[in-house]
Amino acid sequence: MTLSSKASDPEGIPLIPKAPAAPDLSPAAIRQLTEAVFLPPTLIERADLLFVFGGTHPGHWETAIAAYHRGLAPLVLITGGVSPTGVKHPQWPDEAVPESHEMRRHLLDAGVPDHAILLEDRSRNTLENVLRARDLLDFSSLSSLIFIGKSHGAGRARATLLRHLPRGIRLQSLGFDAVYEGMALSRETWARSVGGRERVFGEYLRLRVYGALGDIAPTAAIDELEPVVAPYVTSLLRPPRQPLDEVLPSAQRHDGEQYPGSHR
Repeated sequence: MTLSSKASDPEGIPLIPKAPAAPDLSPAAIRQLTEAVFLPPTLIERADLLFVFGGTHPGHWETAIAAYHRGLAPLVLITGGVSPTGVKHPQWPDEAVPESHEMRRHLLDAGVPDHAILLEDRSRNTLENVLRARDLLDFSSLSSLIFIGKSHGAGRARATLLRHLPRGIRLQSLGFDAVYEGMALSRETWARSVGGRERVFGEYLRLRVYGALGDIAPTAAIDELEPVVAPYVTSLLRPPRQPLDEVLPSAQRHDGEQYPGSHR
């Protein structure tokens, strides 16, 4: 089985399809993929910050609102500008509205005070969410944070934070299950449908490829999948490419410039 995509980002690096065809998966591979992509379930404890990854799904702000009112953190950092590749949720009001602006509106309507909200509105993907957030907040002052996003993106979200934030911050995942074709994509149900397997396999590809590129913390390989994944990773490593934080030590760039790579 081979993987290919005709789509490419502005730097010519192929985009990983949202739902590439998945190989046959053994029960052992399903367990390993679940742990890598969704992360093991944990009991959420109070933290210094709620870090909300960008997106247009209502789960982003609904989860953040509920977490804030539960007293899980005193501050909410919401991220997201306008993604050139992300598919907007059917309820999204306007494609030109930055993701964080719409999230902020919902948070304010739900009683989250403005002084408890930090807004990042220029990032276009998961990696940029983190890189640009570093310009808003001194993360070295934090001991813990709770990150919010789709549950099947939790592994990649954590790996991105691990790669680009100071060491020692406790990272907790508070995800929500997105629904595709009428089925919730959860750690319990994803392997029951072709679409679920494709999306989770796509996330695993991102973990392996972006880790190999140095843009996120590396993820251990699943031996059963390496014959499929390894050639794809190798193809993206030619020609060599610098990790994004070396290309862009500070996320301050004017709007006309592009980040290499695409992480959504």
